[in-house]
Amino acid sequence: MTSSCSLSAPAPDQHITVLLYEAVTACLTDPAGFYVDGTFGRGGHSRLLLSQLAPEGRLLGIDKDPRALATAQQLVEQDARFSCQQGSFAQLPDYLAARGWSAGVQGILLDLGVSSPQIDDPERGFSFMQDGPLDMRMDTTQGESAADWLAQASEAEIADVLFHYGEERHARRMARALLKARAEAPITRTLQLAEIIKAANPSWEKHKHPATRAFQGIRIHINRELDDLKLLLEQALACLAPGGRLAVISFHSLEDRIVKRFMRDAARGDAHLPAHVPFRHTELRPELRLIGKAIKPSAEEVAHNPRARSAVLRVAEKLPPLSD
Repeated sequence: MTSSCSLSAPAPDQHITVLLYEAVTACLTDPAGFYVDGTFGRGGHSRLLLSQLAPEGRLLGIDKDPRALATAQQLVEQDARFSCQQGSFAQLPDYLAARGWSAGVQGILLDLGVSSPQIDDPERGFSFMQDGPLDMRMDTTQGESAADWLAQASEAEIADVLFHYGEERHARRMARALLKARAEAPITRTLQLAEIIKAANPSWEKHKHPATRAFQGIRIHINRELDDLKLLLEQALACLAPGGRLAVISFHSLEDRIVKRFMRDAARGDAHLPAHVPFRHTELRPELRLIGKAIKPSAEEVAHNPRARSAVLRVAEKLPPLSD
């Protein structure tokens, strides 16, 4: 087995991992345990986790992106404790069952959103700053690209996606502009889309590109990001062993609200009991214990990596079942 030191050299397109030490420290409680990095990316969190694991510890890395999995496969060949899986973390129960891990893992770590290599490669179609094909799929081997979706979506559907997933208040105006533009020519390039959105945006936010929210909304829709997150959270308690921890890094308010609400409700316990009847906390049968408050990047980390500025880490631990 190769030591973790020999794995420290980053891949050429490796991004700067956000809240690296905070997330790994919060997630890892048993060096001999089994862990899941549900968003492998370029392996920053996985490499640090492996450096902390005992010889009998195990780590599964999951990612939708074939390019991320190419990097993960290199790590598989270097460290026998690591295995990888292409797909969505929403399918985690299936992946654990296939490996005989159904008894539960000691930690699940998620670093949500799009990675720097995906943004910085114009051919992936995520960037409104560089021209490239309008794709936006994290898994480029399947599903509908952003260009394909925009070519057939109704005005109402586009407006809903921009409003609900992009939190764009000018969603209807932008949707009308997109339908008008596509009647003249197919929308197939990122800068083409950005220019249409920019022209339809009457109030630009300071220090923010006018197409930021629209691109976010379309990307989230194309990749089912919030749907997959909700599915994972619904299954997380069954996937964790007692004492196991769930650590989630979010980058915008939509994700963070979902994570915060899930952890809060699971830590609060049975919400169906009458509110006016006094119960001891243990009688509510809480399933999670919140670990500290939300963690945000330090000023030093933000100065080094401006893309970290909106990151929020939340951590919760699965409680053992209460005896009757």
